[in-house]
Amino acid sequence: MERLHREAGWTQRQFTQFVNRIGSEHGMSLNYKEPSVTQWLQGQMPRRAVRPVILEALSRRLHRPISYIEAGFPAPADSATDAGIIQELIELGRLDMDPVRRNLLSAGLFSVAVKIPDWRDAVDRIASAQSGGVRRIGEGEVSMVISMTQNFSDLDYQFGGRNTRPVAAAFLVNTVAPYLAAEGSDSVRNRMLSAASDLCYLTGYMAVDEGQQGLGQKYYLKAMELARSADDRNAYSLALHGMSSQALQLGHHRTALRLTSAAMADASQIEPNMRAFLAGQRAYTSALTEGSGSALPFLRKAEMEIGKTGAASKVVMGHYRDAVLEFDIAQVKYGLNDTVGSVQSLKRYAALQNRGHRRRAVLDGATLAERQLEIGHLEAACATWGQMLIDYPYVQSGRADQRVLYMANSLKPFLKNSVARDMYERAREAVRRGIAPGSK
Repeated sequence: MERLHREAGWTQRQFTQFVNRIGSEHGMSLNYKEPSVTQWLQGQMPRRAVRPVILEALSRRLHRPISYIEAGFPAPADSATDAGIIQELIELGRLDMDPVRRNLLSAGLFSVAVKIPDWRDAVDRIASAQSGGVRRIGEGEVSMVISMTQNFSDLDYQFGGRNTRPVAAAFLVNTVAPYLAAEGSDSVRNRMLSAASDLCYLTGYMAVDEGQQGLGQKYYLKAMELARSADDRNAYSLALHGMSSQALQLGHHRTALRLTSAAMADASQIEPNMRAFLAGQRAYTSALTEGSGSALPFLRKAEMEIGKTGAASKVVMGHYRDAVLEFDIAQVKYGLNDTVGSVQSLKRYAALQNRGHRRRAVLDGATLAERQLEIGHLEAACATWGQMLIDYPYVQSGRADQRVLYMANSLKPFLKNSVARDMYERAREAVRRGIAPGSK
């Protein structure tokens, strides 16, 4: 509180005047004097009802959202009354923006036992949030958040999330959180909640890409909470899909199956494109846990649903298209121990992919090369890895770093082969030059 007071540049009298004025806007009769500020600065806690008024005063003065935690207040006990979800979102994003504090935040671990919010839970943690004088939002603000999310997604696909995520977190804190607390029609507010959910999903995805699993899970859970508040089943299912993919990446196959099954519940409320996206994921998790009898019907369902997708789809993130279906086919084949078939499908998938998506090209190229090596095609694998290394210097991604390190380790047994030896040296040089800081 002392730091914020100093940053605001207020005298104690100015501080109390501002708090009293905002209190009157909320129908509260406040008459604070300078001694109250002295007590706050010395650590005495103001009354619970006054805390959001003080936060609003500081937010207006500093032109940025101030959370309970940043001001030294305990998190609100009744989040439905105090719009705790917004405060939590601000704090999560603010920590992610700060290079020093980000290390502490990233230390969290992925939990397979995390409690998944129930879609049918009628509690809306954000419905009672008041604007407190923040601007009124309309369709223009919603469109801007959607466009920014799409731009962040494009940057992530091209270059990875290491440099993009802090910018997305700053946008989440400084722009989206105030919008969530603003006035607006029910339709606009729900659309803003959905847009915020998509941005949280993307930010979580970028955290997972960097290997920060606990942080990614926090963002995914926040995305689910926002989606539930918006009554947006598509966004809710997308966040669950992200958590399922994360669980798969970490080897928790049964957890991934549970999460995907939860995402597909009440499928009639989900758009065909999202149903296809979820069915493809379910097919792969089923291949790993239940076998072909369960996996193949879900692949057919994905193919059927993708044919129903039209121009009217409102899905912003998680678009499912023929290339993604081909990738899911490759994953299912691999899950069913058909590595040769998986390699063939990955080649078809690569032919359908956008070459501008460098991070995707690196990760997919690594997957193809690893499987080519698995079936004994050493020189083909080296050729694929060679293509991957063309894109790799442009990518800032923890996952990409790890795949290059894995590439070097995989080639060690084959160093008598001149092609393999050359590729091994190229991989080592990429790490040595500092292109892959996450792998050191």
